Amino acid sequence: MTVTRRAAVLGSPIAHSLSPVLHRAAYDELGLTGWSYDHFEVDEAALPGFLDKLGPEWAGLSLTMPLKRAVIPLLDEISDTAASVDAVNTVVFAEDGRRLGDNTDIPGMVAALREHGIDEVDSAAILGAGATASSALAALSRVCTGEVVAYVRSEARAAEMREWGERLDMDVRTADWTDAAAALRAPLVIATTPAGTTDALAAAVPERPATLFDVLYDPWPTELAARWSMFGGAVVSGLDLLVHQAVLQVEQITGRSPAPLEAMRHAGEEALAAR
Repeated sequence: MTVTRRAAVLGSPIAHSLSPVLHRAAYDELGLTGWSYDHFEVDEAALPGFLDKLGPEWAGLSLTMPLKRAVIPLLDEISDTAASVDAVNTVVFAEDGRRLGDNTDIPGMVAALREHGIDEVDSAAILGAGATASSALAALSRVCTGEVVAYVRSEARAAEMREWGERLDMDVRTADWTDAAAALRAPLVIATTPAGTTDALAAAVPERPATLFDVLYDPWPTELAARWSMFGGAVVSGLDLLVHQAVLQVEQITGRSPAPLEAMRHAGEEALAAR
């Protein structure tokens, strides 16, 4: 196969990324035989040099941590969505050489929620306060009509979340992580914390839980998600998010639409099962 167009995911660590599986499945389904998609271990210090060495065959990049903010000064333009949370996860190289940045995590979250029937809620809770939590807030700005409570471990993180709320013109209240069990009674709970962090909350799942969006996908299910499902609550997974944001990336990078959502989801499920 002669490669005519290239794309890749960058980050550190990157070996675990499912993005190559999802994007390659899309290329196969779309008949893009001249396209390749790879992964590269790139940290913040190496990013400028990596970008400068890319040739005209490069169509775009996916970015994961710790590059989502580090890339912004290296771009010619970013979308309003990316600017709203100071985070870029998609770079498209225009024909004139410009580097264009966008954030597909936010619309990806909204699309994943809507796929599960969540178009609007009157309040919500967020577990955690990292970069994913700011994207979750931006997604909630499109589906939540009332208060969002963020459960965090420090006053510094609390201040950050309140600041994001002000920037997004949202009603954001913060609470201490020691009270995180109270979050589980919200109509929508978005868990944005690292693996294992919410395990201790599983015992506090109410008898009739509403909807949990757990952004993790490996290992899956988390203890919280498993308990939530056992009690009959709706669960949106990290794989749902990953696939929906990747669909938008494929469409932007290749210029082909619609991207094959189900083929990408199936490829992701198979890859996770093989792990």
